[in-house]
Amino acid sequence: MSNYFYPEGGLPPQTQLLTDRAIVKEAYTVIPKGVLRDIVTSNLPGWDNTRSWIIARPIAGFATTFSQLIVEVGPGGGSRKPEPEAGVEGVIFLTKGQLDLTLDGELHHLEEGGYAYLAAGAAWSVKNDSSGIASFQWIRKAYEPLEGYEAKSFVTRDQDVEPRPMPGTNGAWATTRFVDPDDLAHDMHVNIVTFEPGASIPFAETHVMEHGLFVLEGKAVYRLNDDWVEVEAGDFMWLRAFCPQACYAGGPGKFRYLLYKDVNRQIRLT
Repeated sequence: MSNYFYPEGGLPPQTQLLTDRAIVKEAYTVIPKGVLRDIVTSNLPGWDNTRSWIIARPIAGFATTFSQLIVEVGPGGGSRKPEPEAGVEGVIFLTKGQLDLTLDGELHHLEEGGYAYLAAGAAWSVKNDSSGIASFQWIRKAYEPLEGYEAKSFVTRDQDVEPRPMPGTNGAWATTRFVDPDDLAHDMHVNIVTFEPGASIPFAETHVMEHGLFVLEGKAVYRLNDDWVEVEAGDFMWLRAFCPQACYAGGPGKFRYLLYKDVNRQIRLT
């Protein structure tokens, strides 16, 4: 069984109540796992035996810097040219199954927890040669070049990167950083944030970065703008810039989420 949540689709019975936790507001959106059903999937051009849930896309007046998809690849499926835009970078994080990634001519066999940063312009393809499904998070962003710096592709695993405790928390709140936060070559970070049961973000973070937060495991009560919402594994939180945010981890196990944020660039005014 996977340590990370992945949607399985399907449809609820006709007897199920419509009341759910899905909410769209000016500063944030919550897409709970219960709405990731077959009927809301999309096919992707250039992909075989694949479907996707598109859970974030640029929207004027809301979040504008990234898109995020949950991609499910069936046996034998995949794509020879997944990224249609030359100037777009990406991250894929495998939550279920196995996937073969060919990146700039080198073959990588990804298993659950596998992470790949795909630089803008990189040549890459993916194929599921297993007998089961492969499911992964795919985050895409238009790369903003910076003179003197170049972001380069790499492949790693969640299991191989030591989480860094946040200052003063004694490890109760930690971040798995896949790139050096001081490396200006990177204009986005896709990290994993981990809270031990009962740990918290002890202030209302209010900042310029947009966020996509996909809950990989556990549950928590999250502060979003002026609301407290319950979230659990499989839920997606989508935050515009300057949305106040904080949380308490509910236990009994760890609370972990995959976090996107845009970083390391000056604000463009012209």
